[in-house]
Formats: sequence, structure tokens, C-alpha cells
Amino acid sequence: MIAISEPLPTIAQLRAFLAVADHLHFRDAAAALRMSQPALSSAIAALERTLQMQLLERTTRKVMLTPAGERVSVHAARILADLENLVADVARSREPFTGPAHLGVIPTVAPYLLPTLLPMFAERFPGLRLIVQEAKTETLLEEVREGGLDLALVALPTEVRGLVEEPLYDEDFLLALPCDHPLAQGTEPLGRDVLKGLDIVLLNQGHCLREQAIDVCREVGARATMTTYATSLQTLIQLVAGGLGVTLVPRLAVADTANRPDRLALRHFAEPPGRRIGLVYRATSARSGEYAQVAAAIRGAIEAKGLPVRVVRPAAEDGAPPRR
Repeated sequence: MIAISEPLPTIAQLRAFLAVADHLHFRDAAAALRMSQPALSSAIAALERTLQMQLLERTTRKVMLTPAGERVSVHAARILADLENLVADVARSREPFTGPAHLGVIPTVAPYLLPTLLPMFAERFPGLRLIVQEAKTETLLEEVREGGLDLALVALPTEVRGLVEEPLYDEDFLLALPCDHPLAQGTEPLGRDVLKGLDIVLLNQGHCLREQAIDVCREVGARATMTTYATSLQTLIQLVAGGLGVTLVPRLAVADTANRPDRLALRHFAEPPGRRIGLVYRATSARSGEYAQVAAAIRGAIEAKGLPVRVVRPAAEDGAPPRR
């Protein structure tokens, strides 16, 4: 960009000149701008001094544009139009739930929750242009913290300072097994200690669900001994159905029986382990009030759909602020 050391025209000068260029009459231009003719003449004279160029040719009978004035009128019209567009765009951005919103979602939530959320966003927030990014937790939290994302659906707590955590729902883990596994039979809830000695298949590193499964195993003294790892939850479920081990799966991931593998069996726990999913955003965001309302709308959509999770109300409803 070239630095300009010369004085620049003011918006008032350009507006005054363009009014005269449009009307070719000082009195009519002054009336249109609701200003005095001396003030109008003064503004145009100042513009000519600034540009060091005569812009108007004045006679006793009429006003005409000089060749330089013709060129300046084109620039002035464009500048003033751009300025009006800028003001209008900023005014629109002040309206709630408008403009782009970049939402991140962890892979173990996206395929199962987005089919419920996307129609809700289209209906409740039609002015919000949702841009969805699927990535692992660490990436999403970094993006939210650095401003690349506005919001993210992740497992809570995040333990990241500067983020507001809006709880959405709690979800139980089920034990997924091949249908011919000895534990696949029966309907009684299982104790967590059945995990001891089982070949447990896990997701690859970086998935928060992997760490949650390891924590559950550690609590009961079980170990994940399998060397087979999956890159996605869908692949993990297929590996289990194929007889390569057992795993813990979020209940929402296997709620759709039509897409569940035929050879997959599911058992409930007497004291089910689980996870909490929530919406996070920067505490400093100018739209934090809107995002809190988005979280409330997500809870409402989950309840309306009857998803097999337990909706969690924010601490703010109990008189305490959301976790930061």
C-alpha cells in the first residue's frame, strides 16, 4: 500500500460536490443537503484546494463539471456508496443471530447430533450462516481460543481458561460386543468389573472418547490390551461387530438400529460410565449472549427429538455463572 502524504478530501466535501454534480445548481444542491449555500460553496472550494484542481465551471446562468470534475464525481459516488454499504453492513451485524458462525464438532458427536441440530438452526436462526468443522478436541479448542472457530461441541470439562462451558447433555456408555460373545446374552445390567480381562478396542490417540474409555478401565483395574485401533467411531463399531474385541460406545452412537451392524450386541451397566457434552465459546466474545441462547436452543432440540441422553441445564439457571 502506498503511503499518501497529501491531505485527503473529507466525506462532507465529497457529499457536497456530488450534490452539485447531480443537480448542477447550488441552490438545489444546498436544499437537498439541508445546508446553506455559503457552507456548500465553502466545502467545494476546500475540496478543490485539497485536490489542487478546478472541479466546477461556474457561469451566471449554470454550473458545469470540468473534465477533472467528471472523473472526481465518479470516484465520489463510489466512495459514498461504499461508505453507505459499510454502515448498513455493520448495522446488520448488530442484529442478533445473523452472519457467519463457525461451529466445531468432535467426530464422536457430529454424525449423531448434527441431523437433529442442523434443521433446528435453519428454523430458529435463519439469519445465521452456520459453517461446520469436524476435528478432534485439541484442534477445536485451539481454534476457539485463537478465534478460528466461534463455538465448539466437545466433551466437558475442557480445563481451558477463557472459555465459557455450557453443558448440554449427559450420555451413558454401553458395552459393545460381538453377538456371539459370552457376555452378549442376558438383559441384566453389568458391573463395570466385567471389563477386566476383555480385549478392548480403542480409538486412535487424540480422540477424547479413547481417553474416557481408558479412564473407565483404569477405575476397575482393567487394561486395554488390544493393538487394534480405529480412526473413527463407526469403524470401531464395525471392528467389534467383526469379532475383534469389545469397546465402550456412547449410547447416541448406536441409537439408530437401522444403521447398527447385525452382529453387534449391546449391554447396559448397572452404574453406567459416560460423558458430558457441551458447547464452548470465548468468554470475551461479543456474541456470548447469543451463544448462550444457542445452547438453550440445542437443549430444546434434543428434548424435542427424544434423543437417548439426559439434558443438562446450565449452572446459571441455579444462580451461578457458567463455567469459565
